Amino acid sequence: MEDIAEGFLNELIRRSLIQVVNTFWENVTECRIHDLLRDLAVQKALEVNFFDIYDPRKHSISSLCLRHVIYSHGKRYVSLDLSNLKLRSIMFLDRDLCKIMSLKKFCNVFQHIYVLYLEIGVGTISIVPDVIGSLYHLKFLRLKDTHANYPETTDLRNLRHLVAWYSKPLKHISKLTSLQLLKGISCDQWKDVDLVNLGELRMLDITTSYSLNNIGNLKNLRTLLLGCKRDESFPALEFLSSCQKLYRLWLQGRIKKLPLSNPFPNSITMMVLLGSKLMEDPMPILGMLSNLRNLDICRAYEGKEITCSDNSFSQLEFLRLESLEKLERWHLPTRNWIRLKVLESMTVQS
Repeated sequence: MEDIAEGFLNELIRRSLIQVVNTFWENVTECRIHDLLRDLAVQKALEVNFFDIYDPRKHSISSLCLRHVIYSHGKRYVSLDLSNLKLRSIMFLDRDLCKIMSLKKFCNVFQHIYVLYLEIGVGTISIVPDVIGSLYHLKFLRLKDTHANYPETTDLRNLRHLVAWYSKPLKHISKLTSLQLLKGISCDQWKDVDLVNLGELRMLDITTSYSLNNIGNLKNLRTLLLGCKRDESFPALEFLSSCQKLYRLWLQGRIKKLPLSNPFPNSITMMVLLGSKLMEDPMPILGMLSNLRNLDICRAYEGKEITCSDNSFSQLEFLRLESLEKLERWHLPTRNWIRLKVLESMTVQS
């Protein structure tokens, strides 16, 4: 499903119908669309009943649409008779959501929902009701701008994408057997998670440091983002060698030493080292990654010299060096870097 949507998005970009604003690892994360084109798209979507936007002045919404958008007056929207609708997707952009969430009919109305996006004002809600844990068909759940406590019980076995900031341990995360993307957790919550049933997990975003060895059991992991606090360092990173399908790796925080005995998997194509403050030249180890195409090193090395051999970085296309303020010498290879397309160097001593 995601691949099809990405294909349509890229086609619109190719035709210059939408403008790319931000990207992350070659994926478009933010776009800009002209007002006229947006109005046309909304008009056409409404005409074919692709989705409907709740209008509190009319206090009604189309019974033919399976996708609803609510910008305001969410409590009035939920008070409508929606029992005969088998909604598939709903976006709540009403920040006064705590009044809505207390309604017991929430689960009955949205029991067929596939996509649920809740934009919650900071501090407006601290508990996500247990009824969300009963939305069996739910595949995508995003809670924006909140640190909340989540349902004690959950039957979200079809959930594939979960984006939310957690404030308590993940007691039931191992029940989400279809989960592919998980963002917004910290390592002290992650350490006791049973990974046996999370074999489909492909993208994981964790902040703060702790023992991470159990991540090595995620054999299908493709994207991994790890961050630790300023006054802490990453634990041993040898577990990464077990993630043989890992393509994208982001490490933000101090690293005492890169792994030598068990280096990074050769499957990695994109890597970011941010704030690592390494004292030893990382290039000899990183240069062994035969499939690495994109390397970003920012405040990651505090030595005076880096060396790249002729046999290193055979596939490298993009290299970015930033804020390496102590760097004085860089020994470049004389060959084998013919694929390099972009080289950025900022705040590096000449």
